Amino acid sequence: MGSEHVVAIMRHTLETALWMGAPLLIVATLVSLLINIVQVLTSLQETTVSTVPRLFAVAAAALLLMPWMARRLGMFTLQLFSDFRPFVQ
Repeated sequence: MGSEHVVAIMRHTLETALWMGAPLLIVATLVSLLINIVQVLTSLQETTVSTVPRLFAVAAAALLLMPWMARRLGMFTLQLFSDFRPFVQ
């Protein structure tokens, strides 16, 4: 297996990991931004107020996106293991 093949596999792996994590990170960022705006407007600086809604939002997004994430991960796995010739050589 040549170095260009290893680089291609690693690039594809990192790309898939980015696609998996990006929606959850975007949800967490947007919820945090909204909560911080509300905290600034109300002068309520409690860490529980900022943490719990963000956790619930990320959990809800993970549950809603789970079929898409499983399908994408399955396609990645099938594509990775569909041809064993480069690994055997």
